[in-house]
Amino acid sequence: MPNKDHGPSIKDSDTYEALREDGASKQKAARIANAQANDSQHPSQKGGKAPPYEEWTKDELYERAQELDIEGRSTMSKDDLISALRNS
Repeated sequence: MPNKDHGPSIKDSDTYEALREDGASKQKAARIANAQANDSQHPSQKGGKAPPYEEWTKDELYERAQELDIEGRSTMSKDDLISALRNS
């Protein structure tokens, strides 16, 4: 599938394809590929500015899961929300 046109939403097709071949979801591959294609973003650098999810309240975790449109979030425990956010 190299050089396949994934549409205007994918900015770096080679990176996207490599991530998909490694098992990344379409959403995650697109997010990383687009960040790497943007000179103002540095996805390989660790941010470290936000506290770890364990320090967030369940409501804060739920709001973040809502922003990312994680399915089943309304029935998740705090630990489930943390796992879902880390795997999204």
